[in-house]
Amino acid sequence: MLLEVVTPDKKVFEGEASAVTFPGSDGEFQVLSNHAPMISSLGKGKMTIKASGKEEVVVIDGGVMEVLNNKVVVLAESVIED
Repeated sequence: MLLEVVTPDKKVFEGEASAVTFPGSDGEFQVLSNHAPMISSLGKGKMTIKASGKEEVVVIDGGVMEVLNNKVVVLAESVIED
């Protein structure tokens, strides 16, 4: 599935992913390829992206996500960098 993660300042990630784990407002949840359409609010926490056999962790400070037609778009309020 195509994953796009953006903040008001920049595009954080764009590419193919096999799974993404999100910090939902009511708990953690995961989206896999060909997931049913959905929209969810996101809380502050770790978003784990599995792509090309690797895992990348992005810490976000809330936002919203949408899944539609095997594309996931994440609109994050901000990304917390170390």
